[in-house]
Amino acid sequence: MTIEPIHPQTTIGHVHLKVSNLDRAIKFYTEVLGFQLMQKYGPQAAFVSAGGYHHHIGLNTWESRGGPPPPRGSTGLYHFAILLPNRKALAQTFKQLIDHNWQIDGAADHGVSEAIYFRDPDQNGIEIYRDRPQAEWPLNAKGELEMTSAQLDFESLLAELGPEV
Repeated sequence: MTIEPIHPQTTIGHVHLKVSNLDRAIKFYTEVLGFQLMQKYGPQAAFVSAGGYHHHIGLNTWESRGGPPPPRGSTGLYHFAILLPNRKALAQTFKQLIDHNWQIDGAADHGVSEAIYFRDPDQNGIEIYRDRPQAEWPLNAKGELEMTSAQLDFESLLAELGPEV
């Protein structure tokens, strides 16, 4: 049997998260990360987005209101990633995390992208990142993609915002 590859223009549309406190989650995703609240369904669910899209992130308490995060060592979501359009947008979102004293779990320059990792109030892992143009991706001697995990240059990243930072 021949397996056809998924269409190359396929994207992942949205993520839907179980949260324990809807208002706390809305506050984080709108005030810290800067998403827009598109719709709230009473005390049980909300949808947030960038650019007026119907929703990029769904938040709900249908099965999780007041619940604890999953324990370490269990299966589930490792993290979801938010692709920002450019390095300046990554710098701005990173600065918002700093301004809110948000804990950063890690950061890396992967050669193909620059990424910052942290957790939301319900301990869902989040990656914010920007991709480099494909022509800049690192290749090995055979011409194959060779991603890295180097230290992210925070000073250079924040310099994207200009001298007022």
